[in-house]
Amino acid sequence: MTQGSTITIRLDTPVSYNGETFDALTLRKLKAKDLVAADLATGDAQRAIAIFASMAGVPVQVIEELDVDDFERLGAEAAPLMGKSATAAMAKTPSGQAR
Repeated sequence: MTQGSTITIRLDTPVSYNGETFDALTLRKLKAKDLVAADLATGDAQRAIAIFASMAGVPVQVIEELDVDDFERLGAEAAPLMGKSATAAMAKTPSGQAR
């Protein structure tokens, strides 16, 4: 579901972290601070995870625990919120792979 500059993605496999269950993630439009979060990570997959966690306002561990199908869908559906350069960079990560 898209509303302006956010998108909500229902997870096929909910994730539990720190006593909270996540069955959906709402991501907002990419901001510069999300790119800073990515700079702190090493490796393409970790950068993607850091960006998604920052965009969703959740701990990195929530994104790390996503089922791979949910992770790949997250990347595909978040692309319109990410801008051209970020979308191109994400295409190189596991979440950006075509299914």
